[in-house]
Amino acid sequence: MRNIASYQELASLLTQHNSSFLLLYKKGSSLSEEALLNLKTADISEGAPVYLCDVAQVRDVHLQYEINTAPAFLVFQGKRLAQVIKGTQTPAYYSQLIGGKTPTPTSRNEQNAPARVIVYTTPTCSWCNTLKSYLRSHQVTFSEIDVSRDEKMAAQMVQRSGQQGVPQTDINGQIIIGFDRTRIDQLLKIN
Repeated sequence: MRNIASYQELASLLTQHNSSFLLLYKKGSSLSEEALLNLKTADISEGAPVYLCDVAQVRDVHLQYEINTAPAFLVFQGKRLAQVIKGTQTPAYYSQLIGGKTPTPTSRNEQNAPARVIVYTTPTCSWCNTLKSYLRSHQVTFSEIDVSRDEKMAAQMVQRSGQQGVPQTDINGQIIIGFDRTRIDQLLKIN
């Protein structure tokens, strides 16, 4: 595994192989750290090269591919981006994919698996209550974190999103700021 310092470096490396892989992650994010650890513990001795890119340090790679969430695992065929796999995968999943086999679905983001939803709130936030009521009305199970009572979680929320305002919703690692019903419906597949 090799760390990538720029899009230019990645583009150069992609021309050298028929297929290769790239993990986009954000240092300090629990989901990204889990994905990185799972990738590092995967058996990838056989297979195409794997590159790593911390989007907090390298700001041009994810923009080039219009990826706005981390972790994301990119599959390349030559220079062409063939697939984007969002979320955290198991070591076995990474081993199978990099080894050229069809992986067994294990992502937290698989269509049949329930979404992992975390709502960051404060007690005085009216939009937080609206959001929670909306999720309950669609039978969406969620965890609530009151950031006014937990400084560590408040700091983690700001680190992940760059925003202090609430509500913020984490749906399988994708952050939604405010009550963006369209985006929530899209991610949770609410019709």
